Amino acid sequence: MPSSLQDQFGQIDIYVFDQILRGNIEPGMTVLDAGCGYGRNLVHLLRSGCRVFALDQDPQAVDHVRQLSESLQTGLPAENFQAGSIENMPFPGAIADVVLCNAVLHFARDDRHFRAMLAELWRALKPGGMLFCRLGSRIGMDFQLLRGNIFLIPDGSEWFLVDEPMLLSLTKELNAVQVDPLKTTIVQDYRCMTTWVLRKRRG
Repeated sequence: MPSSLQDQFGQIDIYVFDQILRGNIEPGMTVLDAGCGYGRNLVHLLRSGCRVFALDQDPQAVDHVRQLSESLQTGLPAENFQAGSIENMPFPGAIADVVLCNAVLHFARDDRHFRAMLAELWRALKPGGMLFCRLGSRIGMDFQLLRGNIFLIPDGSEWFLVDEPMLLSLTKELNAVQVDPLKTTIVQDYRCMTTWVLRKRRG
């Protein structure tokens, strides 16, 4: 048994934690973490018996998550954890009750790349399932426009930034139901991170 909240939940994103507390992510669900990194959002899900799939471009990060799964004796097959790109995921369609994509979509190269990633996330989601995205936005701050939807972030990074009309339009385009209103955290003089949570309609 984990000895502390830190052991149980690891370095989980507080907005993912909120979805767990509200019962939107439950033990036994199938969860796909697209852009999993080193598994910061997966510790509790692996512990609680979720059927986890994970993908990241970094093979070392994927190997770490695979080893984490083994250390927790989940019994999940190694092939559930794959290195690859979100726009071309090696998983079947309609596989997940929940798809997580945390702090990844703002690295899209352009609008076409962003839409390709979003289409794959949506493809992997079961009808009735929930897509959780946390991504850079320009809701609440101004940034220097470089080209298209690519903006300059104060640290010198170039991010694909969404705004409220874009997210609401995409929600309508997907024929999705918003689970929550858009919620944006502004990090002083640096960035805005928006949480966008959708449910895929059945039928």
